[in-house]
Amino acid sequence: MQAVMEQKIMVKKRIAVSGKRQITIPIEFFGQLGIKKEVECYVRNGSLIIRPAIPETNGEFAEQILADLIAQGFQGDALLQRFKQTNRAVRPAVEKMLAEADDIASGKTTGVTLADVFGSEDD
Repeated sequence: MQAVMEQKIMVKKRIAVSGKRQITIPIEFFGQLGIKKEVECYVRNGSLIIRPAIPETNGEFAEQILADLIAQGFQGDALLQRFKQTNRAVRPAVEKMLAEADDIASGKTTGVTLADVFGSEDD
C-alpha cells in the first residue's frame, strides 16, 4: 500500500534546455530511478517521457527459444530465420508488459486475476 501511495506523489522540477537541446537530470531523479548509462525517451499524449533504459537482452531467452524451435521441427536455415524473428520479438514483448504494469500501477487500467486467466475452480 505504501508503494502505491508513494507512486501518487509527484515531484516537479523545472530544468533548463541548452542551446544544443541538452538537459541535466536532477540528481534526486537520477538516483531515485536507478538510471545507469542510458535512458529511453518517447512522446505520449503531448508529454516527453524519460525513463531508465531497459537493458538489452544478452540472449537470456536464446536457449529456450532454440529448444522450442527445434522441438517444433525447425532446422538449418529455417531454424536460423525463425530464431532471429522470435528473438527480435522478445524486447517489444517485455516493453509492452512493462507499459501495462505501469498503467496498472498508476491506476489507468486494472489488472487481471488468476481466475480471469485460468477460470475459477467452479467453472
